[in-house]
Amino acid sequence: MPFTIAIIGRPNVGKSTLFNRLVGQKLALVDDLPGVTRDRREGEARLGDLEFIIIDTAGLDEGAKGSLTARMQEQTETAIAQADALFFVIDARVGLTPTDRAFADFARRANKPVLLVANKSEGKHGDAGAMEAFALGLGDPIQISAEHGEGMGELYDALRGLMPEPVDEDEAEDDEPRSEEEAATRPIRVAIVGRPNAGKSTMINHLLGEERLLTSPEAGTTRDSIAVEINWNGREFRVFDTAGLRRRSRIEEKLEKLSVADALRAVRFAEVVVMMMDAQNRFEEQDLRIADLIEREGRAMVLAVNKWDLMESKGGGAISGLRRDADHLLPQVRGVPIVAVSGLMGEGIDRLMQAIQDAYMLWNRRVSTAALNRWFEEAVQTNPPPAVSGRRLKLNYITQTKARPPSFVLFCSRADAVPQSYLRYLTNSMREAFDLPGTPVRITLREKANPFAHKRKRLS
Repeated sequence: MPFTIAIIGRPNVGKSTLFNRLVGQKLALVDDLPGVTRDRREGEARLGDLEFIIIDTAGLDEGAKGSLTARMQEQTETAIAQADALFFVIDARVGLTPTDRAFADFARRANKPVLLVANKSEGKHGDAGAMEAFALGLGDPIQISAEHGEGMGELYDALRGLMPEPVDEDEAEDDEPRSEEEAATRPIRVAIVGRPNAGKSTMINHLLGEERLLTSPEAGTTRDSIAVEINWNGREFRVFDTAGLRRRSRIEEKLEKLSVADALRAVRFAEVVVMMMDAQNRFEEQDLRIADLIEREGRAMVLAVNKWDLMESKGGGAISGLRRDADHLLPQVRGVPIVAVSGLMGEGIDRLMQAIQDAYMLWNRRVSTAALNRWFEEAVQTNPPPAVSGRRLKLNYITQTKARPPSFVLFCSRADAVPQSYLRYLTNSMREAFDLPGTPVRITLREKANPFAHKRKRLS
């Protein structure tokens, strides 16, 4: 197991900024508002030649039993139990507070090596607070500025003394896939998206078998896009829980804008996106907007209708109704897999995970050029392209340029004159012919070079 460090401290001392500095990316949301981080987030960190796992945690704070604040602290306690060492972070500009002193005792009781980190130490204002930190009895404070990258050398020296000797590179296990078969078994990246309070975090917790992500009846509990590793029937998945996506006109707070941007980034980097809807309020306008976004990003998609246990009618007729509604309202992804689930009760989870794997396989599908052009000739004969301005359009041949999603180039004359309606006809016909339901299909038009163009110019 890699060496693991948990970053702990009271709210708004710069824990997420330090996390982002160590992982080399802006993964965790950062804002001046205290309590931005709620779920714990893990990342692969590097400091010089030291490599380790870093865990960003919610700010330590007191809360009534069962409250959201108390459950946030439980997440922090879980991170501390998993960690090999702790970074206890204080704000050097503010100095010690009673909360810092109380949680320093908490850190000592963890019986783990603790590095005392005095963040925001840039400039002369940070020195006094850093000196106060000696009173905590956690050793010499390491003065840093996570935002500006100052003091990382001192942090490296202190951390190096805690970490075990690195494994010799020749003996280390090679993580790179050595064959296409090995590459095909790497974790499938899945993003779970939807409107607020659709039950995304609850379903992921059921998949994990633990309360890994905070849940609440209150909409907007999830802020960061949190990645978790899931093994389902021998197949690895990397699943991203995301913040609920509301209509743009309703988003006013800066923090929610950051959360939405983080969710959209998760969609762009995913391979399969599960669009989750509430069974009692399904196919609302925002659901359709989210589905359209996923299709435009070219991701494989699965529709999950959550809270199915609350529906009075659950028979085959209800499922058929979902299928009809999906095909009618989302024609751009006709045939998209749709699964009725209950994240709370665990209903339909097996079907959902199988649908994700099937959608991923279709998203990676390649069609041979010979089969593609046999279909193309038949499709054009069945429904020839319309004449535009009295001139016939000539469609020559088609070839697949890439998968993920399946993308094709159609060579033709007068590419700018081919109607969008005819491209939709070809796309739907291709989906039926090659069994590509719900998969985004890209057809790019390209004009063949005219070998007589230079002669025409010479004559004129």
